[in-house]
Amino acid sequence: MIRSIKQEWFSNLKGDTLSGIVVALALIPEAIAFSIIAGVDPKVGLYASFCIAVVIAFTGGRPGMISAATGAMALLMVTLVREYGLEYLLAATLLTGVLQIVAGYLKLADLMRFVSRSVVTGFVNALAILIFMAQIPELTNVTWHVYVMTLAGLGIIYLFPYLPAIGKSVPSPLVCIVVLTLVYIFSGMDIRTVGDMGELPDTLPVFLWPDVPLTLETLMIILPYSIMLSVVGLLESMMTATIVDDLTDTGSDKNRECKGQGIANIGSGLLGGMAGCAMIGQSVINIKSGGRTRLSTLIAGVVLLLMVVFLSDWVSQIPMAALVAVMIMVSIGTFSWESLRDLKKHPMSTNIVMVATVVVVVWTHNLAIGVFVGVLLAAMFFANKVGNILYIGSQASEDGRGREYAVVGQVFFASSERFMAAFDFKETVEKVVIDLSRAHFWDITAVQALDRVVIKFRREGTEVELVGLNEASATIVDRFAVHDNPEAVEKLMGGH
Repeated sequence: MIRSIKQEWFSNLKGDTLSGIVVALALIPEAIAFSIIAGVDPKVGLYASFCIAVVIAFTGGRPGMISAATGAMALLMVTLVREYGLEYLLAATLLTGVLQIVAGYLKLADLMRFVSRSVVTGFVNALAILIFMAQIPELTNVTWHVYVMTLAGLGIIYLFPYLPAIGKSVPSPLVCIVVLTLVYIFSGMDIRTVGDMGELPDTLPVFLWPDVPLTLETLMIILPYSIMLSVVGLLESMMTATIVDDLTDTGSDKNRECKGQGIANIGSGLLGGMAGCAMIGQSVINIKSGGRTRLSTLIAGVVLLLMVVFLSDWVSQIPMAALVAVMIMVSIGTFSWESLRDLKKHPMSTNIVMVATVVVVVWTHNLAIGVFVGVLLAAMFFANKVGNILYIGSQASEDGRGREYAVVGQVFFASSERFMAAFDFKETVEKVVIDLSRAHFWDITAVQALDRVVIKFRREGTEVELVGLNEASATIVDRFAVHDNPEAVEKLMGGH
């Protein structure tokens, strides 16, 4: 127990502390921006980011992953806030948390095994593109000073690690933010700062219960939004956890993460915050800055609150160019450049799934739709590929009065037509033996195809014998096959 606590919390004190500070600084403008997207006061996003980060540090299943208010979630809140107001958003946030806890207990995170690597790669690349696109407004219609500061920030981020002695000991994104802030303060140049994004809160969050009537009508209003928020939140969190797993070569408890996200969102709603989830950009910043344990997530949340409440005068002077440089670094580091090189080596179906996921996510800005399209395409390609792995050979019996068919492969909805087409129902033979010892029947469609084959042969006056069914196939065939039931046979064949 003690060893586990030490490993998850205190095995990387220096790296976690510094990376947590970097993440906290990067969270501020994003939380404000996401609040503006959702149509609420900036403090709603800031309080949410603080609360979610702190709670998930204790309850989450993926150490080192950062969760806070996110753009994907904010986009889903716009209509609810516009039509019903902030109080209904807080109520929807609480219900979102409850649904995510239920999902955790139902072990719905196990469904992630159905998400192929090509979908995950497409998801990652799409988010990298979206992160970069989100920085473009900060680089358009601005003075030359912004471009110089941004380039200087990128130079610090990529070159500082090569300095002897200190290059590896301090995260370069933190150095970038501090140096460019000092340059801005002493130069007095006219560029956008964090303070220009919105007013920072000057008080600690307080407990409050959403001021909405506890009626069925209220539930019907917030339920559709809560379902969407919980699905998108869990999808992004599970995907981000998978990416952090890969970056750190460690595992995570996805079902615990579902419950943790739910508890964090309930806490956020009770403190006046909006719903949130894991953030791939901030998580990558945390990992690349040296963060590994739960302590980094906790420090990010606590430092965020301390800075916006007690150090707002200083934080408001951080130039946006510094944070843009950090986020460009994140987008470059997040994008899977190997996936471009692998386009020539990978099968066309894999490339189509990856590219489709990227295009849909970037086009719709909806991660759930993009992942759904990717999973659907991957399933269709897989079903088509497996359906083609079906061979049916035949040979006449020694006396020439019968024929034996040997079926090899998988028979299911995608291969049932090929299965039926392989039999010659017009051949004049007394008996047909169908050897199924190397075949497997998966679904009702496959069983119906077998029924039709048997029935058609019998209608031609041919005796049919099925041999070699494995136990699993025999179970589904015995349960659903109707070729030995005259009434069902007439119904299946349409009475003809």
